[in-house]
Amino acid sequence: MPLSLLSHIVRDGTPRIKSVTRALAMLDTVIADGGCSGVAALARKVGMPLATAHRQVTTLVSEGYLTPSGKGRHQAGSRLLGLLHRLNEKQVVANVAASALHELATRVRSVVQLGTLENDMVTYRIKSGRGAGDLFTRVGMQMEAYCSGIGKALLAHLPDTERDAYLAAGPFVALTDRTITDPAILRQEMEGIREQGYALDDGEIADGLRCLAVPIHKGDGSVLAAISVSQSDRSRTRIADAELLVMLRACARRIEMETFGK
Repeated sequence: MPLSLLSHIVRDGTPRIKSVTRALAMLDTVIADGGCSGVAALARKVGMPLATAHRQVTTLVSEGYLTPSGKGRHQAGSRLLGLLHRLNEKQVVANVAASALHELATRVRSVVQLGTLENDMVTYRIKSGRGAGDLFTRVGMQMEAYCSGIGKALLAHLPDTERDAYLAAGPFVALTDRTITDPAILRQEMEGIREQGYALDDGEIADGLRCLAVPIHKGDGSVLAAISVSQSDRSRTRIADAELLVMLRACARRIEMETFGK
């Protein structure tokens, strides 16, 4: 093989298998279409020759990823649905977010984290950056939500009935003299977070620790996770909130695009 051709093939990394790429493109198109169109219309959408489209659909049906729905149309098959049931959506977003968060941690030279809400507790799924080993949180750890930036960002975006039930459950224990423990004040705090689009923990979970957090939205607007940057009051490299918020929001947007394509 000529060296120039080899260089062209590998310059973007490992070469892709075109047949797999085409099959995935057709699968994605069928699912997005929702069983409304036949193979010919789908082939035009994806820019694929009709004969190739028929082969792709026939293969996907035989493997159980698609199922015929009548009049030459198709929908998700049992094998694809089975895979979906085995996925942990919250862990998927963490897996996708890892690269973006590691890059953010390098830029801010502070601890960056991603958390999700389970049973009214924050589960930390990613932790990266300078000083990560010194901060008391760890991946897999669960903590109360009302006193942390990530937790407040997640609580603020719960459906109203779920948030009301959380606030009524109490009690909310003070971890520092800054911790908000009054349910009425917490409610006001969460209303503000929803309006401004970010949450702040200013020494509420640990003295001298300031944490800024923003939510990660799904395509339907609901919030699946939140990311944060934690900075010590004593840090000589501390970044102002306004500048940090711009970087956090850009990172969140990138994660949303890479995870949900929105």
